[in-house]
Amino acid sequence: MKTVEEVRAEIPFLRTGIIYLDSAATTPTPQPVLDAMLEYFREYSANVGRGLHRAARRATEAFEATRSKLARVINAEPEEIVYTKNATEAINIVAHGLRLGKGDKVIATVLEHHSNLIPWQRLERTRGVELEVVGATWDCLIEPSEVDAAIDDRTRLIAMTQVSNAVGSLQPVEEISKLAREHDVLFLVDASQAVGHMPVDVKAMGCDFLAAPGHKGLLGPQGTGFLYVRKDRFRELEPLLLGGGIVESVDERSYKLVGPPQVFDAGTPNIPGIIGLGRAAEYVLEIGIERIAERERELTARMLKIGEIEQVQVYGPQDLKARGGVVSFNIEGIGHHDVAAMLDELAGIAVRSGHHCAEPTMRHLGVDGTVRASVHYFNLEEEIEKFIAVVEQIAKEFGK
Repeated sequence: MKTVEEVRAEIPFLRTGIIYLDSAATTPTPQPVLDAMLEYFREYSANVGRGLHRAARRATEAFEATRSKLARVINAEPEEIVYTKNATEAINIVAHGLRLGKGDKVIATVLEHHSNLIPWQRLERTRGVELEVVGATWDCLIEPSEVDAAIDDRTRLIAMTQVSNAVGSLQPVEEISKLAREHDVLFLVDASQAVGHMPVDVKAMGCDFLAAPGHKGLLGPQGTGFLYVRKDRFRELEPLLLGGGIVESVDERSYKLVGPPQVFDAGTPNIPGIIGLGRAAEYVLEIGIERIAERERELTARMLKIGEIEQVQVYGPQDLKARGGVVSFNIEGIGHHDVAAMLDELAGIAVRSGHHCAEPTMRHLGVDGTVRASVHYFNLEEEIEKFIAVVEQIAKEFGK
């Protein structure tokens, strides 16, 4: 198990002195992950699956080994892991691969990241699929009863986030997964803000698909991610891309493809990125995902104290058990972008501001955007205290 100090020492970016509270957008990369990618470039920089020489064999072995490492993180089987360049691509693979059409219905929620909303909107426009968007409570939680009421005999899929990227609310995905199974409906989980931040068990959850990026909770490189597909659901998915590297045979008029998950790897993939992602998965397991979750809960509890500051409005659940490591807020009388800029200028604190690719969520809250602070295992208690102090300073000096 790695201590906070050990992890911080292995993240070069943190040596710049930045107080980094933007892990919901992307996380800094630990040195062991960088080393794994550099080792590929320096020692066996060959393509995968296309050669018998030793460098090609080593590249293929390292590339394929990442499936097992990711599977350990979410309690899946290696053959259930499809490589993608991010969670967005993972969701689009499902959206395009399920062959949904006129008469089919998809249920999403008002809390979705645009990446888990726009693909279904496009299917509604191009294929005649009906999209129903379920509302949320005032504190941005989805009620299973509301999802249950939306399910009818045309419903093929429920697609929803596990943790809202905009406000950090933790959704009852296990309960909704049970509803999906009872109604024989497919269930896709956007776990972008969950994997690497908290324990995720796809077997216990019972989902059919789960999408996650490599560059958030997993501390991996940008341009990587994965899609979990339950083994018996592969037969319902067509690959998004066709081309080299995924065929058994081709003639002038036909082709025969390899089986899953490799059938989703058309073309030359991001080999160093996927190898780095594998090392990142190992890295979070070395820390201990339960330890990561516990630390994030402690840091989040500290951050929520900004709600005690006059003129500060915090969004999302009051109950810490219903939250991930994200705190979204506004200061009365100051624009969210202005607050983010002041935090950076006054104390080198990095946060995110805007609608967080979740405009329906912002409309649900009645705002045009928020300031979002988000944590990971490497953050320090004194960083959170500094954040609180500067938010209070901004509110007193510039607030309404």
